[in-house]
Amino acid sequence: MSDTQPDSRTASHETMDQQGIFSRRFTVPESAIDINGHVNNLEYLKWMQEIALAHSAARGWHWDRYQQEGSSWVVRSHLIEYLRPAHAGDDLRLLTWIGGFSHRSSPRHYLFLRADDHRPVVRAKTEWVYVDAGTGRPRPVPEAFRNAFTVIDDERRVLDIFRS
Repeated sequence: MSDTQPDSRTASHETMDQQGIFSRRFTVPESAIDINGHVNNLEYLKWMQEIALAHSAARGWHWDRYQQEGSSWVVRSHLIEYLRPAHAGDDLRLLTWIGGFSHRSSPRHYLFLRADDHRPVVRAKTEWVYVDAGTGRPRPVPEAFRNAFTVIDDERRVLDIFRS
């Protein structure tokens, strides 16, 4: 997990942390647009990492704490489903939540919604592996980390919470 801060080119309007869902509303900047006139696929990946770091920090697991623990997270896999395009100036809401825990890993889910009508733009999942920062080898996810997050294993529940 790198110590990146949210990209200042992406105007963030509001951030919410409720019932296990962390979300951020932002306006797509012109710099995120590719030759096809819509958001570049790599921008979604960048925004996913930024919100994962922000969610972790909001739950007490900030960069300094990982350094103290001698640990980090690395990506095992990403699955990204592009449902409809987004363009410069579009207002998006990015939701993220923890989908569960295994001994040494955790899936994190993401949902990009159009802010005006809540229609999904992108649905994604990252499998994160908890590792020893010195060796890079997987290690057990600490109980304190598990306790800091509410697990939500159903996207419909996320949408119900978000819309309420």
